[in-house]
Amino acid sequence: MYELQVEGMSCNHCVSKVTRSIKKIDADANVNIQLASQKVSVESTADVEDIASALAEAGYPVKDKFVS
Repeated sequence: MYELQVEGMSCNHCVSKVTRSIKKIDADANVNIQLASQKVSVESTADVEDIASALAEAGYPVKDKFVS
């Protein structure tokens, strides 16, 4: 599981865009987003760097990454 601190999320549209970006990398990923704290939890077999790159390309840079 990955915990990502993502910048720039401010509304439900952002949540949808972040989720879609992650699902493009891993369609089976389980994504949970806490908008208020701008934290994204991801259960995925994809590499965390690939996910972070996809989010940055979508306009949501990853500030911190935690792998558990």
